[in-house]
Amino acid sequence: MGDPNGVGPEVAAKALARHEWGALSRPLLVGDAKVMRQALRLVGTAMTLHRITHVTEADFRSGTCNVLDLDNPDPTTLEPGAFSATAGRASVAYVRTAAELALQGRVDALATGPINKAALRAAGIPYIGHTELLTAMMGDRVTEEQVTTMLATRGLRVVHVTRHVPLAEVPALITNERVLQTIRVTYRGLEQMGLPQARLAVAALNPHGGDEGLIGREEIEHISPAIDTARQEGIDVQGPIPADSVFFRAIEGEFDAVVAMYHDQGHIPIKTHDFAHSVTVTLGLPIVRTSVDHGTAFDIAWQGKADETSLVEAIELAAQLAQRRRLA
Repeated sequence: MGDPNGVGPEVAAKALARHEWGALSRPLLVGDAKVMRQALRLVGTAMTLHRITHVTEADFRSGTCNVLDLDNPDPTTLEPGAFSATAGRASVAYVRTAAELALQGRVDALATGPINKAALRAAGIPYIGHTELLTAMMGDRVTEEQVTTMLATRGLRVVHVTRHVPLAEVPALITNERVLQTIRVTYRGLEQMGLPQARLAVAALNPHGGDEGLIGREEIEHISPAIDTARQEGIDVQGPIPADSVFFRAIEGEFDAVVAMYHDQGHIPIKTHDFAHSVTVTLGLPIVRTSVDHGTAFDIAWQGKADETSLVEAIELAAQLAQRRRLA
């Protein structure tokens, strides 16, 4: 459901009410039934809320919104449009419960609503986002280096070497090992998404690709060696390519995905190209997880203005990926 103070409940209500899911998947919402009842009223749907405490109780008839109710938080304590520790703890509980169901094989995939980093911090949660939380939940099944997040929209996919770190810390984190591992995870992830022998591009960190070391040496000392090793492993990868041209080339169809060096380098082209349809996919996990590619949008929360398109795309992609895993 996402953070109950944000747009998560609203976009969930809209996505479930305004799209016919029967042929593709059977959505089950993990969250709070009282909050979702308010969200259904907000969007003016005639859907019936069906509160359950176990997945086997779900009723997937048309017009039914199944909510696996964690009974948190008390709606009277919520502050729509504001971050709070209460909402942060609730949102993490939804993610944990859904991930545990996926690990147990009781659900096939996760499509997560937006959570808020400040709310997590206020709640004392030691993770900055979904990816870090889910990776920690996997225990010894995966390592942090084996997991990363792909942003995807129509005509463009991007994976990041670094994610939620201050920009000033990025250059020190651009190492041969990190770049190579990101290329490998991206390549394997695209295979699982039905794109064998994917064509990858790696963005440069510095302007003009460093200009042969005149304005940065990361390309020479770390990025290029990582690309060379990946090629030796049979991966079709080019780069480093200056960031001001590589995304356009990918959109034009030259590459299946771009490896970006840092958060905004990859997020800006994705959201400029097609923000509404963009989603995120966590690569490297033993479960399928997609997500909306937007935040809690506190400025418009609980006003009926939020667009559910990203969540619809995330649900559809999660279902498709789950089916591929089942058939593999």
